[in-house]
Formats: sequence, C-alpha cells, structure tokens
Amino acid sequence: MSKTRVLIVDDHALMREGIIAFLKFYDDIEIVGEASNGLEAIEKADKLKPDVVLMDIAMPELGGIEATVEIKKRVPEIKILILSQYDDKEYVSRLLKAGVSGYILKHAVGTDLISAIRCVAKGESYLYSAIASKVIDGYLGKSSGMVVEDPYEKLTDREKQVLKLIAEGHSHKEVATRLDISVKTVIAHQTNISEKLDIHSRAGLIKFAISKGIIKLET
Repeated sequence: MSKTRVLIVDDHALMREGIIAFLKFYDDIEIVGEASNGLEAIEKADKLKPDVVLMDIAMPELGGIEATVEIKKRVPEIKILILSQYDDKEYVSRLLKAGVSGYILKHAVGTDLISAIRCVAKGESYLYSAIASKVIDGYLGKSSGMVVEDPYEKLTDREKQVLKLIAEGHSHKEVATRLDISVKTVIAHQTNISEKLDIHSRAGLIKFAISKGIIKLET
C-alpha cells in the first residue's frame, strides 16, 4: 500500500513535533518534511512534491494563504489541507478561492485530522463541521443577492504577499529580500496596492490587513 506523503507547515516547533509524533502511529502516512513559514513551505513543496501539505495560516515571513496560492501555481497536483485555530469567514473564503482541498481546526480530535488527510489525498474535499457551516452561510448570503465586491481581490498574488509583509512592519528592503525582488519593485507594488485599495498610508494598510484577517494581533 502506497503511503500519503505529508509536509507539515507551522511556525510553532512544538505543534509540528506533536503532529509528527501523532501521525507516526499511522502506517499509511509518511512525513516527508516540515517548514516554519510560507517561504519554506513553497521551497520544500517544490522540492519534495508531497501528496498533502498540512498548512497553518498565520505565520511570519509569508502566511498560509499566500503560500497556498504559490504552491498551487507551481505544483497544482499537491493537495493543501489547512490546519488552523482561525475559523474567520475571511480566511475560509480566501483559502477556498486559493484552491485548498480541506480545512480543519486545531481543536479537532486526532481522528478527524487523519480522516481529513486521507480524504484530500484521494482528491476529495474535507471541511470540518464548524467550517462547513460558515461556507453554507456564505453561499446563502450570495444566493440572496448580498454580494459585496472585496477590494482585496483586486490585488495580484504578488501584491497580496507584499501587503502582508508591509503590514507586519517589514521595511522595503526586508520585503525585497524575502520575496527575492528589488526594492524598486516592492515600492511599485506598494504604490499599486495603495491605488487599488485607495489607502495611502502604512497605518491604513495595517488597519486594512487586520480587518481582512491578513495579519493577526497577538493577544
């Protein structure tokens, strides 16, 4: 029997270690690697070609949403399963649009996680019960004509990456280094972001990013 090859992505080492220790009890699952942020996730997914990426959302450097978009662009056949503490509608909607195959919350029981991994590995979709209800609510809202265009969706994938890093407080040089682009290009992206969102200050961009769930305030 072939094993499902899994890449674990979470910025907390203890969380990764706990997941790995748990999954080792299952003979049909093989851990092929781990990553602590979105940039590492993209690099390792590209190199290791896992069947499933178990992805956290809120991480430094590059978050799970941005990493998901890039991984699906590079290796479309990889299945992305979100494992997060957040059940915000903004996150759920954005990740489903990005092409994730499943979404499960960190407070779920271990057997739910195993079911989710096996499900997405077979090419099926998996939504944890609490997430499924939000998806249904969102669908009903759209069906009743309550659709409001999300200004965030005006941004390109790269602009979304730049917005997140800027909102986290990184300088233009730091953003350029992390995304392997020039400072001039970062500034150009920020200008485009400001024009598309009609927000012309860093403070305003930070406030927007928080309201959209792009970054989280630590509590």
